[in-house]
Amino acid sequence: MKEKLLKIYYSTVITIFSGLTLVMPVRAAEDPLAVINNLSDFTFSILKGVGGILTAFGIVQFGMSFKSHDPSQRANSVMTVVGGLIIAFSKEILGKIMG
Repeated sequence: MKEKLLKIYYSTVITIFSGLTLVMPVRAAEDPLAVINNLSDFTFSILKGVGGILTAFGIVQFGMSFKSHDPSQRANSVMTVVGGLIIAFSKEILGKIMG
C-alpha cells in the first residue's frame, strides 16, 4: 500500500514539474540590441533588489552590534551596507565610469 502511494505521489510530482517546464515558442525581436538591452535592464533590476536586501541586512546588523557591544560586527555591518549600496547602484556607477 505504501509503495503504491509513493508511486502515485512521484507520478503526480513528475506530471506537475513537466507541465511547468514546457517549452513555449517565443518570437525573436527585430533588433538584436533590444534583446541585449532588455537582458541588461533585467540583470540590473535583479542586482538593485539584491543590493537593497544587503543594505537592509547591514542596517539590521549595525543595530544589533550596538546591543551586543561587538565592534567587529559593527565593522562588518558597515561593510555590508556599503557593499549593498554599491551593488544597488552598480548601473549608475558603471554609467558614470563609461561616460
